[in-house]
Amino acid sequence: MKNIQISPSILSADFSQLGTEIKKLEEGGADMIHVDVMDGHFVPNLTIGPPVIKALRKHCSLKFDVHLMISPVHKYIKAYADAGADIITIHPEATQSLGESIKTIKDLNKKVGVSLNPESKIDLITEFLDQIDLVLIMSVNPGFGGQKFMPEVLDKIKQLKKIQQEKNLNFDIEIDGGINFENSKIAIDAGANILVSGTTVFKSNDGDIKKNINLLKLK
Repeated sequence: MKNIQISPSILSADFSQLGTEIKKLEEGGADMIHVDVMDGHFVPNLTIGPPVIKALRKHCSLKFDVHLMISPVHKYIKAYADAGADIITIHPEATQSLGESIKTIKDLNKKVGVSLNPESKIDLITEFLDQIDLVLIMSVNPGFGGQKFMPEVLDKIKQLKKIQQEKNLNFDIEIDGGINFENSKIAIDAGANILVSGTTVFKSNDGDIKKNINLLKLK
């Protein structure tokens, strides 16, 4: 099994202190920073754009794990790459050609992530798995933080893990949505090796980020 990594979502951070909050995550042992980008169209909420990511980049040396919940996504990929994203994750439903969008991300020398919503089928991405660096399984319906974890998506992770082993592929399996100390173990046992968590990292144990990250890693 790959080492378990924690990608805290800054959606749960204090937005008035984002630079400071990101420094706290780095000092607390986060493996990367998860940035949720929402457009109010593909998902029912609005968050941040490339200028904010560019401004935050100077505060942190960790990888920026940027999840684009925007549609149409293709024309915005370069802007997020230029702003400082290291991993760019898109949804198959948000692009006219997933293959073209994957190629664009790779041509920009960024890692490619593809995300599946709870109702999205693995079939949408099966033929592209040998070109993908990361598959993000959403365990809530995207758009808002603080939602309850949907355990039914774990079957999708198990299917992905099986395909990965059978075809000897090397993509990461990331899970995002309601991840806490109770369900992190079942997500890891199913095959996830990157956990996205916002509320639990920032709010649990009186905001002890280091302790919360270690607990999520089952340390």
